Amino acid sequence: HSTDFEVHRNWLALTHSLPLNQWYYENRSEWTLDYPPLFAHFEYGLSKLAPYFDSAMLDINNLNYASGKTKLFQRLTVIGSEIILAIAIFSLLKSMQIGRKNHDIPMPIIQLLFALSLLNNFGLMLVDNIHFQYNGFLLGILLLSISCMYQNQYLMSAIWFSTLLNLKHIFLYIAPAYIVYLFYAFCIRQSSNWKRFIVNLIALGIATIVPFILSFGPFILMNQLPQVLSRLFPFKRGLCHAYWAPNVWALYNVLDKGLTTI
Repeated sequence: HSTDFEVHRNWLALTHSLPLNQWYYENRSEWTLDYPPLFAHFEYGLSKLAPYFDSAMLDINNLNYASGKTKLFQRLTVIGSEIILAIAIFSLLKSMQIGRKNHDIPMPIIQLLFALSLLNNFGLMLVDNIHFQYNGFLLGILLLSISCMYQNQYLMSAIWFSTLLNLKHIFLYIAPAYIVYLFYAFCIRQSSNWKRFIVNLIALGIATIVPFILSFGPFILMNQLPQVLSRLFPFKRGLCHAYWAPNVWALYNVLDKGLTTI
């Protein structure tokens, strides 16, 4: 298992052991909570199942704890969460009607092969089930949002994508494309007059904002929003935990070190 295994095990422990107002202040482990609140609640939900495997994994002082039952539980949660990916794939297949133009192979077989090729993605197996992440689960939510686009359910698409951002904010890089597409498809293309345009714009705004309110609302009420944001965007710490990242991040680290020295 990798360090990401300990990251998520530690998050299980802190969300289980500490009250909500301490989740983003806990720093006993170097792997502090730096995902959006909705993912923290997801970890909290998983922690309710953890005692059936090994309650010691929920001890916040058990740093780097990795019993066999803990590993089993962690990997089963990753695999189990990928039911969302399976549902999303079949929803996408239905909405895109993949295989309808192929007359040589029956459409159900085309769809089954397409679905299996995504579900058995070797990268997901290595990164999610062995290295340890919940990328399959998160990818499933992204595909559900895209599936809603194909079905012209633009408000549901916005809700799913906002939910995704509140689970893992790395998907912010897709947000500009979403904003442009949903604004055009829902606010402009489906508006017959300016009044309808205003109504659609407000509806789209509400659909986008509601998941953020549900996610960040409690921390805003506790005056902890600055602390949460400092964990999500740790500019003071540096954007890289360590110097192992490749490509552009390697160049970023060199530039950052050079500017620091200067």
